Amino acid sequence: MGLEEIKNHNTRQYVVFRLAKEEYGVDTRNVTIIERMTTITRVPKTPPFILGVINLRGDIIPVMDLRARFNLPAVEYTDDTRIVIIKVEDTSMGMVVDSVAEVIQLSEDAIENVTNFSNDLSMDFILGVGKADDRIITLLNLEKLIRISDNN
Repeated sequence: MGLEEIKNHNTRQYVVFRLAKEEYGVDTRNVTIIERMTTITRVPKTPPFILGVINLRGDIIPVMDLRARFNLPAVEYTDDTRIVIIKVEDTSMGMVVDSVAEVIQLSEDAIENVTNFSNDLSMDFILGVGKADDRIITLLNLEKLIRISDNN
C-alpha cells in the first residue's frame, strides 16, 4: 500500500449542497447524478415533502423537497436549484436542494457524532457533522431520510 493509499484509506468523498444557508453532505457513493431543476409531475396521496416524480432517461424517480422534509420555509427555485439523484440499496430518489457547492474529502477523524444536536431537524436524518477547515457540514443519513412513512 503506497503513501497516497494510506492517506486516503480512511477518507470518503461527499457532495456538499446548500439548503437555507446551511451546508449538508451526502456520500458520493450514493449520488447517481445531479440535475438542473426540471418539470416534476405531482402524484396524488403522497406525503407533503414528496413533490412528485421526474422521468430521467426513461426511469421514473420520486423527488423529495428537502426544505419540506426538514420543516424549512419554501423558497422560489433559482438557476442554482438542483435535484440530487441518490441511490440507497435499490431505491432511487431525487432531492431538491438550493445549490450544489462541491465535492470534498473528509477523514473519519473529521466526522463527529451528534447525539443531542437539534430538535429542529430529526436526529434520525443526521449521520454526523464533518469539519472541513472552518466549515461545519451536516452529513445526512440517506437510509432514514428516504423512508416514506407517517412516522417520519
